[in-house]
Amino acid sequence: MRNNGNDMTPDLAQTLAVKALAWMIGEDDLREVFMGASGASEHDLRAGISDPVFLAALLDFICMDDAWVTRFCDDVGIANYMDPMMARQVLPGAEQVHWT
Repeated sequence: MRNNGNDMTPDLAQTLAVKALAWMIGEDDLREVFMGASGASEHDLRAGISDPVFLAALLDFICMDDAWVTRFCDDVGIANYMDPMMARQVLPGAEQVHWT
């Protein structure tokens, strides 16, 4: 997935997030950390494939650690390590909160 930062569409973001979910399911150690931190169950992982809010939360989790982002991108062939964060910004819940 190659983007210049301006062409991350909701469809591309959701596709990248589904790849992240499939990757996470295969990463036993990281999957367990995600499930423990989020309270997600195995059922939630399966149902999450069609839930943009769940997929956004998954990308939030992966983006917490540069090593996870790098590992994910390298494993699935994403050249731009910024793509997961750009996808996250397109999915629901990324709106900026202004406290002033």
